[in-house]
Amino acid sequence: MSISPLPGDASNDPADDQSGRFVLQPNGRVRPLSPHLQVWRFHLTMLGSILNRVAAGALSFGALFVVGWLAAAAFGPDAYAGFTAVMGSPVGLLVWFGLSLAGAYHLTSGIRHMTWDAGEGLTPKTATNLTVVSMVAAVLIVAVFWGALFLTGRVVL
Repeated sequence: MSISPLPGDASNDPADDQSGRFVLQPNGRVRPLSPHLQVWRFHLTMLGSILNRVAAGALSFGALFVVGWLAAAAFGPDAYAGFTAVMGSPVGLLVWFGLSLAGAYHLTSGIRHMTWDAGEGLTPKTATNLTVVSMVAAVLIVAVFWGALFLTGRVVL
């Protein structure tokens, strides 16, 4: 009969640890040290998570442009014309394109997370496939959206 190691065994005793796997917390408790980036093998779901956080930050920054648009509308026709001239320039359109890409990816990644929260798609292969689908879907959404804007003449360069 095999006996599993107990907390007092030398294999799990923080006092005998020479590997640096344990750390003394401010409350005096000894806890295992969390693994760091050197321990984990990079995979696509990690990239998806990082991109989702970047997209959220970009959308937070982009909210300032929406506030600027509303403020320009409130300050009258001259301010609004100035704002639309700047944001309708190629650089301004690039900003709006980036914000729409961030919004589309944040949406599709949110759907991916809701799927995971429902307990579905948690195997490594399925999780990777869902991440790829969320990235591709975001690019397709933005391509269709901006294609429609250019084809209808609402946006011109």
